[in-house]
Amino acid sequence: FDFGEEMVHQMIHTIEYVLGCISNTASYLRLWALSLAHAQLSEVFWEKAVVEIGVESASPVMLFVTSSAWACFTVGVLMGMESLSAFLHALRLHWVEYMGKFYSGTGVKFQPFSFADMAAASAVTQDSDD
Repeated sequence: FDFGEEMVHQMIHTIEYVLGCISNTASYLRLWALSLAHAQLSEVFWEKAVVEIGVESASPVMLFVTSSAWACFTVGVLMGMESLSAFLHALRLHWVEYMGKFYSGTGVKFQPFSFADMAAASAVTQDSDD
């Protein structure tokens, strides 16, 4: 038992834990900031489209058109932002959480499938059998 080595090992784990806590907090703050950004964008779209164009025109048809455009545009932005948020969060969980804890990097090197390589290996095998 080497006390110095154990201390260094525990310090490394402590630093990793603290950095992980900061990283997780930053990730969830990013999600919160995206939801705030969506709310503010929706409010700006409402003011510009519905209030300034639809209500001030005093036309029920124009109010319906601007309200419909606002709803479609807001839902479109919401879907885009939330899809990006979900994608980034899943990517972060995969690369930071999974790769940082469980991935060891050992195994067999990836070789893409190739008919040419199979034919060459088959030819070598047949030549050695003869």
